[in-house]
Amino acid sequence: MTNDNQNPNSNPNPNPNPNQNPNLIIINAYVLTMEGKGVGMIEDGAVAIKGNKIEAVGPTKQILADYSSKADEVIDATNKLIMPGLIDSHIHTGLGILRGVAQDMHNWMQDGLWPFMKHVTPEDSKKGSMMNIIEGIKAGTTTFCDYDSNMNQLVQNYVAVGARARVAELINEIPDDIGDLPVGELYPFHPEIGNRKLQNNLELLKKWNGAENGRITSMLGPHGPDMMSLELLQEIKELATKYDTRLHMHVAQGDREIDQVFKRYGKRSIAFLDEIGYLNERLLAVHLTEATKEETEQVARSGAAMINCSGSIGIIDGIVPPILEFIEAGGTAALGSDQAPGNNCNNMFNEMKFVAILNKVKRKDPSVFPADQALRLATIDAAKAVGLEHEVGSIRVGKKADLLFINLEEPSMSPVITKPVRNIVPNLVYSARGNEVESVMVDGKFIMKDRQMVTVDEKQVIREVQQAATAISEKVAADPKLPASTPLLAKMELGEL
Repeated sequence: MTNDNQNPNSNPNPNPNPNQNPNLIIINAYVLTMEGKGVGMIEDGAVAIKGNKIEAVGPTKQILADYSSKADEVIDATNKLIMPGLIDSHIHTGLGILRGVAQDMHNWMQDGLWPFMKHVTPEDSKKGSMMNIIEGIKAGTTTFCDYDSNMNQLVQNYVAVGARARVAELINEIPDDIGDLPVGELYPFHPEIGNRKLQNNLELLKKWNGAENGRITSMLGPHGPDMMSLELLQEIKELATKYDTRLHMHVAQGDREIDQVFKRYGKRSIAFLDEIGYLNERLLAVHLTEATKEETEQVARSGAAMINCSGSIGIIDGIVPPILEFIEAGGTAALGSDQAPGNNCNNMFNEMKFVAILNKVKRKDPSVFPADQALRLATIDAAKAVGLEHEVGSIRVGKKADLLFINLEEPSMSPVITKPVRNIVPNLVYSARGNEVESVMVDGKFIMKDRQMVTVDEKQVIREVQQAATAISEKVAADPKLPASTPLLAKMELGEL
């Protein structure tokens, strides 16, 4: 249960220009604006859209009085919830083609993911990426902070599907066959690999930052402090200043990273990053899985944001990342779904539920991490963390019309209770699974309507992904360097999978 701290009949966004003719008015809805300190609920609300932006939001009666005779279209959203699109602040869509290959094991990356990754082509990644994007959209994600290799190819999927993307190239200096290296040995660095990937990221910034009417923006994407030389880390930091952009980066993401950094520099990751000037407001510090309480608080105080991926880290490491400690230290945080080989699904409803429940369990306190806090981490707080709060994350006049239509007549969202408390937000976080998302709008255009993708052929995408995944699997199975101790392989041989 939650108190939304908002008068349901108030209008948080007074109409600035009633003489404008909106393209669309959505009426008779529950409107979850995510404005103010709560969730900004308007119980009989309406939203007017002009072009790709919110023209007005308020009570249905007021919006109809101002606009009904001027709108091109009016949608009656009775028994629907209209809310901002969800923001996935950390996702590797190019790994979608390897869903489910690396669970229930130690050394997830080395023993699980890397034996497959070296057989994945850029075209395979692009196919898996499109499938992953569709999956996210159908569960309400409208903004994807995608962070992967070959991003100049993957970004074309966002052009085709119509979603919002904030993209970065995964920059490192490690070879494709790194999975053949015994666990614990120092990674070999190849400057030519790092330079190629850095140039890909710079091309991404120059070609795609601000593309598609601003729907696509770019950042720099250093893979992690263990994945490249000090020289390349310093060069990327200087480029972030030059291009005035943020750094999307794994930080303290596992004991493997801590071990590699300590062997090279005699320091743990966060102390090392502080020493070289990375801890500031440009940094999106992803995971912080292995960060101590003191290190977590240090990152929060630095102005860096934290991206928390509860589902992925829970499955991969069996750890609850320190997001609650980070927030309590004054930091800005957001949620991400990470990657399909580790998390299996890329669904922000899952992430909201996991982050709330796991932190309640961690603290042994059911009152911590309430539903509205989890929801903010996938909407307005996420927008602030990734630098898009002026465009998305809430329903406010002048922001982009990235909206979800949630069917409140689905069993998981029923019944709707409004007095003496509202149950919509708790049900979104603890009950919804994603299929309650009926339609998705980005930039004022429907990209999914009545559960059907508008811009791409979903079935064809799935067929192409299956063909590519089958070919990859055959290569992995025939690879003479595939470790016999690979956990899933051993389970297969024992008939356990």
